[in-house]
Amino acid sequence: MKFMKLGSKPDAFQSDAADVKYVVSDLATDVVVHVGEVKFYLHKFPLLSKSGKLQRLVLKATEDGTDEVHIDDLPGGAKTFEICAKFCYGMVVTLSPHNVVATRCAAEYLEMTEDMEKGNLIFKIEVFINSSILRSWKDSIIVLQSTKAMLPWSEELKVVGRCIDAIASKTSVDPANVTWSYSHNIKKGVACAEIVESTGKASLAPKDWWVEDLCELDVDLYKRVMVAIKSKGRMSPELIGEALKAYAVRWLPDSYDALVAEDYMRRNQCLVETIIWLLPSDKSSGCSCRFLLKLLKVAILVGAGEHVKEELMRRISFQLHKATVKDLLLPAASPNDGTYDSQLVHNLVQRFVARTALSHNGGFVEKSDEKMIELNFEQESTLSVGELVDGYLSEVASDPDLSLSTFVELATVVPEVARPVHDGLYYAVDAYLKEHPDISKADKKKICSLVDVKKLSPDASIHATQNDRLPLRLVVQVLFFQQLRAGSSKELVLTDNRAHDCIPPMTDQCDPCERRIPKHPNSLNKQVTSLSARESEHHRISEHRGSRNSFKDQLGGLLLQSRSRRIFDKLWSAKGQGEHGGKGSETSGSSQSPPLSAKPTEVKPSPLPPLRNRRYSVS
Repeated sequence: MKFMKLGSKPDAFQSDAADVKYVVSDLATDVVVHVGEVKFYLHKFPLLSKSGKLQRLVLKATEDGTDEVHIDDLPGGAKTFEICAKFCYGMVVTLSPHNVVATRCAAEYLEMTEDMEKGNLIFKIEVFINSSILRSWKDSIIVLQSTKAMLPWSEELKVVGRCIDAIASKTSVDPANVTWSYSHNIKKGVACAEIVESTGKASLAPKDWWVEDLCELDVDLYKRVMVAIKSKGRMSPELIGEALKAYAVRWLPDSYDALVAEDYMRRNQCLVETIIWLLPSDKSSGCSCRFLLKLLKVAILVGAGEHVKEELMRRISFQLHKATVKDLLLPAASPNDGTYDSQLVHNLVQRFVARTALSHNGGFVEKSDEKMIELNFEQESTLSVGELVDGYLSEVASDPDLSLSTFVELATVVPEVARPVHDGLYYAVDAYLKEHPDISKADKKKICSLVDVKKLSPDASIHATQNDRLPLRLVVQVLFFQQLRAGSSKELVLTDNRAHDCIPPMTDQCDPCERRIPKHPNSLNKQVTSLSARESEHHRISEHRGSRNSFKDQLGGLLLQSRSRRIFDKLWSAKGQGEHGGKGSETSGSSQSPPLSAKPTEVKPSPLPPLRNRRYSVS
């Protein structure tokens, strides 16, 4: 903190009481100056030589035959007048950021200009402000805060404007030239630091080093400083948003009672409106969706204007997909509207859907190379909002004052693409039915029609079949689609088994045993017959030895895999039926391994097409 000492004579002011002050001197005082309720017994000559205002007042008092002068509207009052009087006497006075504004305004009032005397008080104060105060970060903030008590004098003397410009310029300084801000140093118990020239050492100051210090300003001054900072165009929207969030946390009370207290309602309302007015122009960045929703809650509670709510809702709609269910639990403006303002949430979702409708492509994009689902940003955000709405409905369904129409409107406001699975919506409907057991059958049918049973997961379907709160018709639908799903799964398994039974195309990478397939049908018959006989013989040997390894060694690599054996068995069966009237099928069946021939009637695959119609050819 900067100081400036003026004068050299010792302080000769003394007090008889709280309201009487005089100068100890060999000369008798010849004028009494009344400043408010305090009397100053002084000498005319030192005062009249430096103050044009006192010259006129003393002259008028002399004409009226009195030695008393009354000053009732002096900026700073008696305390500031004492500083000015001591300066007139040449006594030592100390100027600091805490008293420099009041002294400057009082000197202006008393007309202590250069016309009266060279090096007068106004000149010296201006030198101190320009050379020290405005060059100091912390002193500029202190002086700016003190200007509020001196309005309109501080405004007319441009002290406020000069401090704001100095502060705004310093916020954009390179953090490498900042040692630290005074608020942080107060917390740490270290001496205050300043903006200094770079010493080549890495600075520990973050980019938002100035944010906390500005939180000490009153809301009107804070608004002007932030406007000046934004007008310079050097600050990112994210940093502006961080500063506004810090200021809101600093001044907005946490408790509901303190927020809506009658003594502070107007102040909180002004604070919220100012913060919203200062939000970055970029609606999609700068402030988080959670912070904006908190501001919206406060705006509702303190009764802010509709234009304020409208601006917040417009900004929230750009990033609603980043919100949580807890963030959306906005209090109702009136107790008659229930606990939560579901209509406002409906409005937010509606705005989001309308904004993304033009850019939303719908559906999914599958990468053929990686076989994975890829969603673009609009689709991801839409899916997030769908989950958010279902979660919100589950939360507010327990509100006994929530009407069915509000529930249905909010559930249907999101597009179908935002809800590929209806589990969340189903549980929300179930929660509403549980809290409102007395609704009519028609209403129950209406709310249950929101759920698409084809989009329920197996777990939700099982829960629905055991839910006695659901209409019987819906339960039957769930059971029906469960059976369809089970049938589809079984058919898929059978299809997969058939796919395994098909012989793959002949390639260079095929199994070595498969390359031993003969080219002529007669040769094929002989080899399969020989292979079946050898396998039967090995089966008898393996039962005695308890092992199949020796049989594989005897085959010398000719034994095919289980899948290949099944293929050859079916091939031989088809061939045998065509040439031997079914005799070969018995031989082929005898070559089956025990696990494959244990239940030959369980799976009945369709007969294979003729050899010439298959994907491979045997010539």
